[in-house]
Amino acid sequence: MPFSDLGLSEKVLNAVEAAGYTEPTPIQAEAIPHVLARRDVLGIAQTGTGKTAAFTLPMLTLLENGRARARMPRTLILEPTRELAAQVVENFDRYGTNHKLNVALIIGGVSFADQDAKLMRGTDVLIATPGRLLDHFERGKLLLTGVELLVIDEADRMLDMGFIPDIERIAKMVPFTRQTLFFSATMPPEIERLADMFLHNPQRVEVARPASTAATITQRLVATGSEGQAKRERLRDLIRGEAELKNGIIFCNRKRDVALLQKSLVSHGFDAAALHGDMDQRARTTALDAFRNGETALLVASDVAARGLDIPAVSHVFNFDVPHHPEDYVHRIGRTGRAGRSGTAYTLAGPEDARSLGAIESLIGQPIPWFDGDLSTVAASAGDTGTRHRGRSGEGRRGSRAASGAAKGAAEAGDRPRARGGRGASPAPRAESRPAPEPRREPVREERVRDERGRRGEAEGDTPVGLGSHVPAFLLRPVQAKKEK
Repeated sequence: MPFSDLGLSEKVLNAVEAAGYTEPTPIQAEAIPHVLARRDVLGIAQTGTGKTAAFTLPMLTLLENGRARARMPRTLILEPTRELAAQVVENFDRYGTNHKLNVALIIGGVSFADQDAKLMRGTDVLIATPGRLLDHFERGKLLLTGVELLVIDEADRMLDMGFIPDIERIAKMVPFTRQTLFFSATMPPEIERLADMFLHNPQRVEVARPASTAATITQRLVATGSEGQAKRERLRDLIRGEAELKNGIIFCNRKRDVALLQKSLVSHGFDAAALHGDMDQRARTTALDAFRNGETALLVASDVAARGLDIPAVSHVFNFDVPHHPEDYVHRIGRTGRAGRSGTAYTLAGPEDARSLGAIESLIGQPIPWFDGDLSTVAASAGDTGTRHRGRSGEGRRGSRAASGAAKGAAEAGDRPRARGGRGASPAPRAESRPAPEPRREPVREERVRDERGRRGEAEGDTPVGLGSHVPAFLLRPVQAKKEK
């Protein structure tokens, strides 16, 4: 079916043809007619199947009639991350070349003044992250009563990042008669309940089984130990052994691991850049553009890069950490094998990841083959590694010092009777046997997330209680009480 059979305007068809596309993807072919018919749509499809164009193209056709007013956008698109929002802007720039539409990008990390100026000129399409959008609304710089069409993209990611309360607030600010589009790659039960809340008699468009992976992706599990140094070495061996590797994205669960792994790769001669939520917007944009343009071969990233980023030519994905949520696995490996291309995804897994791997295989409905041996091949070495690791930790050093101190005390106790009584063969007094103290266990760190305004979003370490491990020096000074007269 060609694009001309979908009901798009002549201006949009010319822009699509100029972009080099001739036939729509399945999600585009099924969703676009319903969007043009002003129906609510619930779209479910794999990553890399063209969901962004499925709502961008019909929106351009619908916006050809009408006029934007100051501070009152005509359409609103909500994205979970800044990178996804910027990517939607690129789609409007590509397909809207024949239109004179005002498109505004409202995200964190950018000056409020510049964004206010765009809103004041009148906005046909407002693309925003929920946190910054509410900031503008609370400042009185934005009205949502003129929104005709609301798009909630990557709805499951909105749920994971804790944006649902913000989405509910925004949905109450827009008119009840709006048209709403829901798009996502996975559809857990929580998202289905939200769809029932936000959508009115929607048309469900599902072109693939929810949470399925593309057949063009070769998936492999790589057995590795839990120790960081050995795991990084295993990753370097994988990268060196891939003759067809053009570029790749390496995913870590925590932002601090992203920075550590990127520095390690650079120190070993690899061309790698980092991308995570604690970086300022300019650094994030620079790293992503360098990877997209081929200036950087490897991008070490947190899950901020796992959802919806359209970089068609990614040849490999490496999961340095097994994701905590099985849905994130689908999104991560979906960065490769896009638009019919072939791709390869490796996941480094240790013995402690067995439960997470089972959840992933249950979600995608198929087993993931092992690359060169399963977890049983590293079980014994993992135990030895854990022992060596504990020996290098603080508890291990304290235990070693305690053992050496006990041995020294026993030797001194054995020498004292000879010194007092002069008996050469007097046995040392028998020390009372005590059970060995259990090593102190560090508290398990919970992964927290924080959005553009400092709320919960991307994974980070736990928040310290009180002053944490740092106590200011002035609090340690002795205080002298004044004598009463």
